[in-house]
Amino acid sequence: MSRGGESQATVRRRLDPAAWGNPGSRRTAMQFGRSYEEFEVGAVYKHWPGKTVTEYDDHLFCLLTMNHHPLHLDSHYAEETTQFGKNVVVGNYIYSILLGMSVPDVSGKAIANLEIESLRHVAPTFHGDTIYGETVVLDKWESTSKDDRGIVHVETKGYKQDGTVVCLFRRKVMVPKNNYLEARGGEQPGRPTPTS
Repeated sequence: MSRGGESQATVRRRLDPAAWGNPGSRRTAMQFGRSYEEFEVGAVYKHWPGKTVTEYDDHLFCLLTMNHHPLHLDSHYAEETTQFGKNVVVGNYIYSILLGMSVPDVSGKAIANLEIESLRHVAPTFHGDTIYGETVVLDKWESTSKDDRGIVHVETKGYKQDGTVVCLFRRKVMVPKNNYLEARGGEQPGRPTPTS
């Protein structure tokens, strides 16, 4: 099964432009996020592809966020004075990669990210490591104030190419119900239609 729960054959047919005009095929947009109704407690979404972290990525993120700690930026310092013997990738960059990876599967249709409940960095990441992620749906409930949305509680796990878990975080996301999406233009609100 694909990350969206469709069979691989269904995904191939959906993505193959030659199949779009054939009976029995359907032309749909690539899934980006989910409506409330599409989330199931216990579902696991494996985010793809992974991201290899480079020294450039790490340094740029540190400089953009004004984190000048030598553990992340100074190779000599890291080699001579730390238990790791080399630079450690700044943890908030790893969290940001994982959060971004999860958007197509989890929050691509979100109305709001309500809360980051917990964030744990459980092992170091180094330049050259590749980060993979997956998210499990822990719970969901309907909004008590508006009937066109609900809250989804998820946990995202990030791990390196060898399977070592490096980051875990839980968050609550407000997502639309189908009637919210339909009232605003469907799957891709605001998308223009080609004129020819």
